[in-house]
Amino acid sequence: QVQLVESGGGLVQAGGSLRLSCAASGRTFSRYAMGWFRQAPGTEREFVAAISWTGSITTYADSLKGRFTISRDNAKNAVYLQMNSLKPEDTAVYYCAARLWSTAQTMGLYDYWGQGTQVTVSS
Repeated sequence: QVQLVESGGGLVQAGGSLRLSCAASGRTFSRYAMGWFRQAPGTEREFVAAISWTGSITTYADSLKGRFTISRDNAKNAVYLQMNSLKPEDTAVYYCAARLWSTAQTMGLYDYWGQGTQVTVSS
């Protein structure tokens, strides 16, 4: 079992930055690939980024490459999402998710989810 708690969301002006954190419980955190997804009102949840259990492999949604960076610290049971040059269209609830071993971009392949953290980018 893995429990996930996101933090770091908030209100930021366009062009600003935020760093989201996801704290995970459980001693086997290092076995899990982690992903970030987001969901804006009236839209489906979409993939943002993922990182392998070792941290050596990262994948991103094409539209977000270069602005967002995913990282993890297995010693702290945490995964992070650094978001730069934020745009109003980045406004959404951001979720972290976990699945064993390998990364994935499909929601249904993740076994555990956090409750989400709201990110609002004003123009």
